[in-house]
Amino acid sequence: MPNSSSISEFLLLALADTRQLQLLHFWLLLGIYLAALLGNGLISTAVACDHRLHTPMYFFLLNLALLDLACISTTLPKAMANALWHTRHISYAGCAAQVFFFFFLYSAEYSLLTIMSYDRYVAICKPLHYGTLLGSRACATMAAAAWGTGVLNSLLHTANTFSLPVCQGNAVDQFFCEIPQLVKLSCSKSYLREDGLLLFSICLSFGCFVFIVVSYVQIFRAVLRMPSEQGRHKAFSTCLPHLAVVSLLVSTGSLAYVKPHSQSSPFLDVTVALLYSVVPPTLNPIIYSMRNKEIKHAIRKVLQYVHYSSFNKVPIFLT
Repeated sequence: MPNSSSISEFLLLALADTRQLQLLHFWLLLGIYLAALLGNGLISTAVACDHRLHTPMYFFLLNLALLDLACISTTLPKAMANALWHTRHISYAGCAAQVFFFFFLYSAEYSLLTIMSYDRYVAICKPLHYGTLLGSRACATMAAAAWGTGVLNSLLHTANTFSLPVCQGNAVDQFFCEIPQLVKLSCSKSYLREDGLLLFSICLSFGCFVFIVVSYVQIFRAVLRMPSEQGRHKAFSTCLPHLAVVSLLVSTGSLAYVKPHSQSSPFLDVTVALLYSVVPPTLNPIIYSMRNKEIKHAIRKVLQYVHYSSFNKVPIFLT
């Protein structure tokens, strides 16, 4: 009977049985990965280079784009490599690193989305206090708290997960090392400790979700009282995308981590994992830029800079 000390590697779930489908999955995942890198990279560059976007809302959006870049880079490259080289292996240390970084980035992103809802609440419901409540120092502190909370939360779960004795082999029913799938490999009863920690984290996440919902109830009440149709449109254009991202992240993430082990199936598990680990980092750049004129203008400036620098060697500046 294997245990955690005797296991040197894990076997990840193969997304397809035939070689042709594996290569198809590789190219599909590669396209998704490149789209996520391009979208989040453009938003990060645009916000960093355009001084007009140096505001709290876009500072948090920059942090979100960086988290999305790191989050999707934690899971997809290994899945693509396995599909390309027709293998399922991941080392024990590599699996632990994947769990730590993914849970850290996922937790930090959820904390950041909570902070972003507070930012929108203050901007719309308490505009006269916006500069006081969300100064540069306060924004940096809140962003650091989001990243720090993710690190601490991930350290706790990673250490606890990999301290569990493994009695059910080393085959993980997921395309990356996911805590619920690793817990399923542990001996009977020993997984209850990690399940308890997950339940505690979910309760904290639910508290954040309640805060977000209450914030948006107040926001929508304030928006509907605005006399200007243009003001209402601008408020909805910045709030609705954020609410859509939060809803997708909370619903799919909760399903993945709360669902009883007995009710899991490989197809459902992979589908849910794709929805909360791959879809948000890929769609966030589209969601946040689709109805945001400032972001679209800044991205256009970045693309113009790249175009002229590459072909005409004429520098232009993001002003």
